[in-house]
Amino acid sequence: MNKLLEGKVAIVTGGAKGLGYGISRALASEGASVLISGRDGATAEAVAAEIERDFGSKAIGLAGDMGVKDDVLSMVQAAVDSFGGLDILVNNASLLSAGVLLEDKTDEMLRRTLEIGVWGNWWAMQAAFPHMKKRGGGSVINFSSIDAQTGAWLHSDYNINKLGIEGLTRSAAVEWGRFNIRVNAIAPTGLGQVFAQLVRDVPGFMETVVASNPLKRAGDPEKDIGPVVVFLASEMSRFVTGEMINVDGGQNLPGYVSIPHNLEELEKGGT
Repeated sequence: MNKLLEGKVAIVTGGAKGLGYGISRALASEGASVLISGRDGATAEAVAAEIERDFGSKAIGLAGDMGVKDDVLSMVQAAVDSFGGLDILVNNASLLSAGVLLEDKTDEMLRRTLEIGVWGNWWAMQAAFPHMKKRGGGSVINFSSIDAQTGAWLHSDYNINKLGIEGLTRSAAVEWGRFNIRVNAIAPTGLGQVFAQLVRDVPGFMETVVASNPLKRAGDPEKDIGPVVVFLASEMSRFVTGEMINVDGGQNLPGYVSIPHNLEELEKGGT
């Protein structure tokens, strides 16, 4: 039985942990060769070895910072050199700065958040473009967030970043469609690193989110988020571009309450 991504080459940024880990596995399970990048190179290499063992797909792990242009360019070139081309770019890597009020966010917080997100996506997409064009097309999957849709408390820099990525997604979809390069974004809510941290830090966070989620559960990175990325990477979505798809069990319908439990402390200058 042919796999959906047999013969395809994919990059997953931030692909060794959280949502990225599940996405890397989902792509590999459908036959894609996968380059996994992350700031923790040892973990990226370990996940690549695990993928080769579990699925028989080719995989490599690479240390890199999406906020450093040279690292991003090297990442794309490494995928092409290792696997012979590039078909799929999953821009999953992101950064969530310290949870402080808008008036207390620093220029450095915003700068670094935009570097990892908007700038990292920008550099990766531009570097991937000639390789996808040469292959006769490709698929870019970027990441937005329900936080940007709801204006989540304490995430002002992150929200700015995610809406910037939505603008980049639509612009690329319009301009690159003539080369059969499709560009879409998803807004996932799943058991990724940030979600898991909120569960640890905020009493009752999981219960609150699940209670307002129409499907009454949190998304599994590999089984719930990964298949949507596979869909967007495959020929099944050959007529889909410029879309922003919520992959959140319907969480976007009621939204969610993000008022910090320690608001009074934050207003007094606490953390």
